[in-house]
Amino acid sequence: MADSNTPISCPVCCREFKRDIIEEHVNKCIFLNTPEDSVSKRVNTSSVTTSPKRRKLNSTSNGPIKRESESYEAEKSSKHTAVLNKKNEKIPLAEHMRPVELADLVGHMDSFGPGTMLRAMLEQDKIPNMILWGPPGCGKTSLANVIANICKKSKTMRFVKMSATMAGINDVKEIVKIAKNEAQFKKQTVLFMDEIHRFNKLQQDTFLPHVENGTITLIGATTENPSFSLNNALLSRCRVITMQKLSIDDVLEILQRAVKNNDDIVITDSEESIEDMCKDHIPRIIVAKESLIWLAEICDGDARIALGALELSIMSRDSDNDVCKDGPAILSLDDIKNGIKRTHMLYDKKGDEHYNIISAIHKSIRASDDNAALYWTTRALHGGEDPLFIARRLIRAACEDIGLADSSALVEAVACLQGCQHIGMPECNVLLVQCAVRLARAPKSQEVYRAMKRCQQHLEGMKGPLPSVPLHLINAPTKLMKQLGFGNGYNMLHKDDSGLTYMPEGMENYDFFNASGD
Repeated sequence: MADSNTPISCPVCCREFKRDIIEEHVNKCIFLNTPEDSVSKRVNTSSVTTSPKRRKLNSTSNGPIKRESESYEAEKSSKHTAVLNKKNEKIPLAEHMRPVELADLVGHMDSFGPGTMLRAMLEQDKIPNMILWGPPGCGKTSLANVIANICKKSKTMRFVKMSATMAGINDVKEIVKIAKNEAQFKKQTVLFMDEIHRFNKLQQDTFLPHVENGTITLIGATTENPSFSLNNALLSRCRVITMQKLSIDDVLEILQRAVKNNDDIVITDSEESIEDMCKDHIPRIIVAKESLIWLAEICDGDARIALGALELSIMSRDSDNDVCKDGPAILSLDDIKNGIKRTHMLYDKKGDEHYNIISAIHKSIRASDDNAALYWTTRALHGGEDPLFIARRLIRAACEDIGLADSSALVEAVACLQGCQHIGMPECNVLLVQCAVRLARAPKSQEVYRAMKRCQQHLEGMKGPLPSVPLHLINAPTKLMKQLGFGNGYNMLHKDDSGLTYMPEGMENYDFFNASGD
C-alpha cells in the first residue's frame, strides 16, 4: 500500500498534494477555482491541454495555497490585538475593529439586540434575505463580517462578499453558477452585495430567480432609500433592516475598545493619574478620555470617521516619540481639536437627506416653529445645499401655507430668491434664514391651496366631456361670432348684480372654498 505522504497530482490544476487531502482539494478545485487559476484560464485557455506543468507548491507546504480572500478573513477573525502597532499600519484601524461575534456588535439593539428575532436567527446559524439600509459608518459591513464568521464556522454555508461598485452581472452569474454546484453538496451560499443600489433595476432582476428558489441568500447594503433605489420585486423577497446612526455612547465604546486592545496606549481621566499609570509599564501614548468623547460627538454617528481620526492623531503623536528619553506622548483634547476639525456632515444633495431636510423646513414653517425653521435652514446651508433650491421652497410655503392670511409673505419670499441670485453664498445665508423665520411667524391660511386641491379632484373624477365655457364669457372679435351669440349679454357688474353665471352649465352651485367636511 502506498505511503499516505506520497504526493498525488491534481487532475484539474496538476499540482501535487498529500493523499489525505487530495479529495477535498479536487472538489474545491472543480467548483471554487482560485483567482490565480481563473486568471490563467482567461489569459491562456490552451495551457491546460498544451502544457500539463503548473507551478508546484514549496517543499514545506502541506496543502493547497489559500486564496487571498481566505487568508484575509483569517487575519481579520483574530481578536483585535496590536491594533495600532506598526506591523499592522497598512490596514486601517476601522477595518481592524470589525466585530467577529454577535456579542461584539455595538448599537442597533432594536434590530440585533438580545431577544430580537434576527438575533435569535443568527445565533441558530439561520440567515434570512436582508437589505441593510443606513447611513455610512453605522455598522452594515460590520454586521456582514459577523455573518461571514458565522458562515466560516458552519460547514453548511459559504460566504461571498462583493461590491456593486466593482462587480457586474457576469460576476453575479459566476457566483450563482458556483452556488448551484455547492448546493449539490448541501452547502448554502450567502452573498453580501455592498452598495447594492449601484445596480440599476434591470441588473437587480438578476438576483430574483436565485433568491426565489433559494440558490443564494442575499444580504444587500445600501445608504439610499430602498423604496426608490431597489426593485420592488426584490424588496418583497428580502426584509429591510433600518440601521440608524450610532449614538455618542456607541461610538465612544468603539473608540475605547480600539485603545484598550493595545498595550502601548492607555486612557486617562485626568493628568494627575499619569504618574500612577507609568509605575509598572510606560506606555507609548496616553490618550485623554475627554478627547475620545469629543471625537464621538463630532463624527455624526459615523464610527469609521471617528476611528480614522483617532488613528491619524495617534500616528502624528507617535511618529518620532522616544519613550525612553521623552516619556509617553500625551494626546490631549486640545491636540485633537487643533489637528482635526469637523470635516463632514451627513448631507447628500441628491439623496434622501436632501429631501428630508427641506421637508423639515417646510413643515416647521407650517407649524409656526420659528426656532426649528431657523435650525433646519441653517443645517441645509451648512451641508452645502443649493440656496436657490431652499428659496424656491420658501416661495411655495408662502403660497401653500400662508396664502391670503398675509399676502406680503409671497412678495418677501420672491424678493429672497432674487437676493440669493444677486449675491450668492455665503452672503445670502442670512436672507434665507430671515425669510424662513418670517414665514414661520406669519399667520397661516391654506384656504386657496385646499380649494385648488378640491378643484383638481373634481376635474380628475369628471366623467364624459368637460363642460363648455358659457357663450356670454367668450370674446366676440368678429361679426360672425357676434351673430352666433358669443359675448351676448356680458356686463362688468358684480356677480350678485350682473344676473350672469360664471361657472359652467350644471356647476352653478359648486363652491370649492366651502366644501363640507373641511
